[in-house]
Amino acid sequence: MMATSTNGLSALKILLANDDGIHAPGLLAMRKALAQLGDVLVVAPATEQSGVGHSITYLSPLTCKEIFDGEAFRGWAVEGSPADCVKLGVSELAGGEVDLIVSGINGGLNAGINVLYSGTVAAAIEGAFFRIPSVAVSLEFDPHADFDAAAELAVDIIRQILKHQGEANELYNINIPTAATRAFRVGKTPEVHCVPMGVERYGEHYIKRQDPKGRNYYWSTNDPPPKPTDHETDLNALFAGYITVTPLQFDMTKRELLGRMNQWGLTLVEQVAVEPNSASNTGIRSTQ
Repeated sequence: MMATSTNGLSALKILLANDDGIHAPGLLAMRKALAQLGDVLVVAPATEQSGVGHSITYLSPLTCKEIFDGEAFRGWAVEGSPADCVKLGVSELAGGEVDLIVSGINGGLNAGINVLYSGTVAAAIEGAFFRIPSVAVSLEFDPHADFDAAAELAVDIIRQILKHQGEANELYNINIPTAATRAFRVGKTPEVHCVPMGVERYGEHYIKRQDPKGRNYYWSTNDPPPKPTDHETDLNALFAGYITVTPLQFDMTKRELLGRMNQWGLTLVEQVAVEPNSASNTGIRSTQ
């Protein structure tokens, strides 16, 4: 039987990760706000891992150590990726069942095709692999980003998600624009839009420069910006100042095409065998 939190809901055992590292301000703000929902265990990368996607460490051991703020336990710092942190956290460090996984708050939006590159989203996806409700949270980049306000907004949304999804274990991506945190600070209620992720290509340009030794290097940019669409996506909703919530899935099978492919009758016309000795070395093949 789970205990009851201060908001009257059953207290949750929450695993919190990110990709900005264990010392990131967004992680600390999210931990403080999530305490409203239950007990929070932080398992985060020892160093920033932005843009690593869903990489997993296989060829070297994962080291982790406890981090303290004075006498207070901050969490586990893992020398690995965000997905490593969640996998290790659920399997080894949490010491039992986890009810909710949250990744963030990331310093910078993870919307549109950036979802595919994001370490923040990857950590939440890893949680969903375990059939645990998982939420990625990102805040628009700003030199004076208000992570505390974003964390309060995110927890309010997470609380509602958990209430409505029932027993389902789903995956969600929350993005919060700066306009929403500013509205929150002056007593206004930001709008929340449930939208699909935009899939328009953007950010394909590079700036070409030379280093002091005359070698070329390239610096990626966000240009050109995504093109406007005739339907609402996370990209244009965020541009309009709305908080976005997007349900995601990690099964990337295109089922409509799969159904048609099963009618194609794909088969090999003839068997292809590799000749022993010389053929295997030269790449020459013969048919039987």
